[in-house]
Amino acid sequence: MSIGDAVEGERHPNPLLRPAATRSREVVAVVVTWRGKIGLFKRSSDVSSDAGRWHCITGFLDDSETSLEAALRELAEETGLKIAHLVALDEGPALDLLDGEGRTWRVHTFHASTEQRRLTLNWEHECYRWVAPSRMRRFDGQVTWLQHVARALQL
Repeated sequence: MSIGDAVEGERHPNPLLRPAATRSREVVAVVVTWRGKIGLFKRSSDVSSDAGRWHCITGFLDDSETSLEAALRELAEETGLKIAHLVALDEGPALDLLDGEGRTWRVHTFHASTEQRRLTLNWEHECYRWVAPSRMRRFDGQVTWLQHVARALQL
């Protein structure tokens, strides 16, 4: 089960205030911005979770890496963005979000800013859009947990 699937089934009204339970998963969630617009990435039909849904860049932490290393790895894999392409990479708060089965996911949030308008997507995404923050909430088909991440990063 992915964090997208997990939080979709959540029942607590505010998962950010829910006490932390045993952590069964650790992931990074990287929101990419270009000229003040937020990058929304549409998952391809080749992925096992959240296919066709819009979200940010995400991925599991490998056993031997830090959340920063995972964020940089996922950015490079999913968008082609490397450190040299970033204007800034800021770490936000770590969120503990519950899934529909009562498991807690530790989500390490990051905000990456770039001047690269064109990105090179891997197989996980079929397309992306740059969206003004004020229009993000109205953007249909996004995973619900994306709003938690954007709020935590104050975007």
